[in-house]
Amino acid sequence: MHDKKAPWLEQFRSAWAMMSFYERFEQVIALVLSAVIAVIIVVSMLQLIFIVVSLLIVDAFNPLDHTVFQSVFGMIMTLLIAMEFKHSIVRVALRRDSIIQVKTVILIALIALSRKFVVLDPEVSPSKIAALAGATLALGVTYWLLRERDDRAKGISR
Repeated sequence: MHDKKAPWLEQFRSAWAMMSFYERFEQVIALVLSAVIAVIIVVSMLQLIFIVVSLLIVDAFNPLDHTVFQSVFGMIMTLLIAMEFKHSIVRVALRRDSIIQVKTVILIALIALSRKFVVLDPEVSPSKIAALAGATLALGVTYWLLRERDDRAKGISR
């Protein structure tokens, strides 16, 4: 039988040999965090499926009821946030990117704020909505500026 190793495994082994002790430490932590978040995502997905099936069978699911909508889509967006977070950790583990990716953190914060708008109580004060909108605008502008900077550094014009 022909024993052919996966190309990514060979790349990982060659990169591992060139890493410093601290870089290896970061890689191990990133892989462990990725595994923990994957477990959380799977358990959360099963919980979401259970809740939606329960709503469909027991509570006569009405997606137009704002509390049901907020609950279900809040859970879905929470899963999306966890998946994006896991993706950023996997990217660190596979490409040896820096642990702190500012654009990724800002993107996750924007998704979290979007989730907050979805699950917001209809009777919330206008000042709270304004504060959330201001935070969303500030993060959006920051993300745009970082993307523009990166595009200029790569020679991409829009």
